[in-house]
Amino acid sequence: MPRRLAGPPAGPYGEDFSFVSPLVKYLLFFFNLLFWMISMVMVAVGIYARLMKHAEAAMACLAVDPAILLIVVGILMFLITFCGCIGSLRENICLLQTFSICLTIVFLLQLAAGVLGFVFSDKARGKVSEIINNAVVHYRDDLDLQNLIDYGQKEFSCCGGVSYKDWSQNMYFNCTADNPSRERCSVPYSCCLRAADQAVINTMCGQGMQAMNYLEASEFIYTNGCIDKLVNWIHSNLFLLGGIALGLAIPQLVGILLSQILINQIKDQIKLQLYNQQHRADPWF
Repeated sequence: MPRRLAGPPAGPYGEDFSFVSPLVKYLLFFFNLLFWMISMVMVAVGIYARLMKHAEAAMACLAVDPAILLIVVGILMFLITFCGCIGSLRENICLLQTFSICLTIVFLLQLAAGVLGFVFSDKARGKVSEIINNAVVHYRDDLDLQNLIDYGQKEFSCCGGVSYKDWSQNMYFNCTADNPSRERCSVPYSCCLRAADQAVINTMCGQGMQAMNYLEASEFIYTNGCIDKLVNWIHSNLFLLGGIALGLAIPQLVGILLSQILINQIKDQIKLQLYNQQHRADPWF
């Protein structure tokens, strides 16, 4: 009796038939190429930021240099998307499996971080408070940090961490009698209330505000801290944050799905090629 091989039947398929869909193959290739180029930009920006400025203040506030973090994330993205690019173009199962596994691990880590942040929200709030208080202490040490704090205080209409008196933690704004700074007992201009038609910013508007009580100071500056304002903003924008998280997750899930589809198609194509080779060698096969 003639032997038969379990696998794709030869009858319906011609010599030029391929299970590998060009649409899936090149869609995955260009998908990875896009993020591969983004990763190179991230690495370049991180290296530039690291070389062009000192990061002592940022390190003190965040415990991780943002430039180093950008470089590390960019390199990891570069390696993962490189596997996806070459794997899809060369139809290499090993590289595609590496790409799919790495992307799955990244997705699960992000999911775990989101769940842990929700479950341990009190600890997350404590960490945010620590970061903001450290930023207040190092306000004058780094221009970028200073601009970031000013932007946050103006956007959230707040001042300091818990209250405007937190600025006494900064050596320049410290309100003790032996502080020789000209900014003693002051707060940054970004704490000040602004009129809608105000054209010129008075950078000295926060002078002596810490010496006033809450009621007096509230006529000139924001007295509420930024921690509660930030937490309230997060609670009122959960759908927006969820949308951003979904926007980050969808490309990863698409990459995992396309890579698995292409892997299965390549495996079917290998089976078909083996069957055709054996069939040509033995017509009775």
